[in-house]
Amino acid sequence: MDDGAWLAERFEEHRPRLRAVAYRMLGSVSEADDAVQDAWLRLSRADTGGVENLGAWLTTVVARVCLNVLRSRENRREDSFDTHLPDPIVSFEGGADPEHEALLADAVGLALLVVLDTLAPAERLAFVLHDMFAVPFDEIAPLIERSPAATRQLASRARRRVQGQAPAPDPDLSRQRDVVNAFFAAARDGDFDALVAVLDPDVVLRSDGGTARARHTVAFHGARTVAAQAVTFGRLSPFARPALINGAAGVVVAAQGRPLSVMGFVVTGGRIVEIDVIADPDRLAELDLGPLDDEVNQ
Repeated sequence: MDDGAWLAERFEEHRPRLRAVAYRMLGSVSEADDAVQDAWLRLSRADTGGVENLGAWLTTVVARVCLNVLRSRENRREDSFDTHLPDPIVSFEGGADPEHEALLADAVGLALLVVLDTLAPAERLAFVLHDMFAVPFDEIAPLIERSPAATRQLASRARRRVQGQAPAPDPDLSRQRDVVNAFFAAARDGDFDALVAVLDPDVVLRSDGGTARARHTVAFHGARTVAAQAVTFGRLSPFARPALINGAAGVVVAAQGRPLSVMGFVVTGGRIVEIDVIADPDRLAELDLGPLDDEVNQ
């Protein structure tokens, strides 16, 4: 085996971890894959003769690429209070994709990714690399031009925000599914009281609005407000196919083989605390959803 083939083989061994790092950093599957590809190009051109730990070297390269992307996003962002819904990882129950499983090895849900997107680039990098991938602070510090102590503080600040704002879903997937099914049954029947009963009082519904590359996410807060919106979902019930959205119970809504939306739910304590809806046709077209049935009974 020549040096090029050997290097390519070693890179493929590290690819799952690199994709996982990039996805948590960017919340975008396509941008994560671009970052990993960029790392390969840099590796293929670099003199790695003195590299003792190739995995750590590649993780650093991917982290630098992602940091540049995050800083570029921050510069472009017109409204710092806007929330961008991350790309969901969609799989169908009973048919998990091994690549998807690798991306979600730490059960990173949409709620967590939404919170990560509110962090400053340096905070996000410090938290993701240290808390999710056990990279030491003295290796992270040079990436953000901070001291290890300052880097530790950034990660700690990010950790507090994540713990305070990213709800943890019920561990029982079947219980999650029962609650989501009850939500759609109530929406289908137009039963407002039943909808309120299945929603947490402080529930949040976020949607990209269904417009191509929407800059601003629409958000609704509170059980009665969200229930009023959810009544309109009743007509979608016959087309809602159960799916796993970032490892949690959700649905893909499709008609005539065409996806209309992806809906992710966070169920905690038997009630829905978050609903994230992606209906942007451009974003849906980029998701790997496979063949879609026209009608699925909930």
